[in-house]
Amino acid sequence: MEDRKTMKQIPKEVRPYERCLKQGPQVLSDAELLAVILRTGSVGENSLELSNRLLSLGKMPQGILGILQMSVEELMAIRGIGSVKAVQILCIGELSRRIAKASASDGIVMGSPETIANYYMEDMRHQNQELLQMMMLNTKNRLIAETTISKGTVNASLISPREVFLEALKHQAVYIILVHNHPSGDPTPSREDILITRRMKELGTMIGIELMDHIIIGDRSYISLKERGII
Repeated sequence: MEDRKTMKQIPKEVRPYERCLKQGPQVLSDAELLAVILRTGSVGENSLELSNRLLSLGKMPQGILGILQMSVEELMAIRGIGSVKAVQILCIGELSRRIAKASASDGIVMGSPETIANYYMEDMRHQNQELLQMMMLNTKNRLIAETTISKGTVNASLISPREVFLEALKHQAVYIILVHNHPSGDPTPSREDILITRRMKELGTMIGIELMDHIIIGDRSYISLKERGII
């Protein structure tokens, strides 16, 4: 087997770490950024070669996004990736999602489907299963709490309106907004989506808690059922 290569064999001016120090992280490619985080490679390849191999694997056509969607077990099944590197990669993904959400929260306007979709986009667009979230608002349209109503297929028969509105009442919410994702990436509402929305709207009116909107998240896209005239 070929001896393990090291970053020292690469000219200093093109090493990712040194380039980052001199020119800033914005000039680095995805592979170079990943190499800086991983720091070391595996037998027969340095960290940059390992990063390039990870990004080019056939089962991950989305590059860096494909890697961040993998589990610890899936990552560790890749040659050269042990538990430490797998955890590093997972933490990169989680940190990026939290940064994106924190950034979006500064501009969130509860009457704007776009800012609400931006708030949840990075959390939800990479999910492999459907998640239904509920935002709870006070009389001033400010977010006071949020909770996950269901995981898995969003089906009207599996969702308990009683539990939904008990949760809203517990937080003294006056308005609620439903948000869920479509793992397919297409936010077009299904028949079940419309049934759930209308059911919650009717029950909310009876109880005195208004359903303001139901927003469906796709891959960098969204649909507001209020804007579509469904509620």
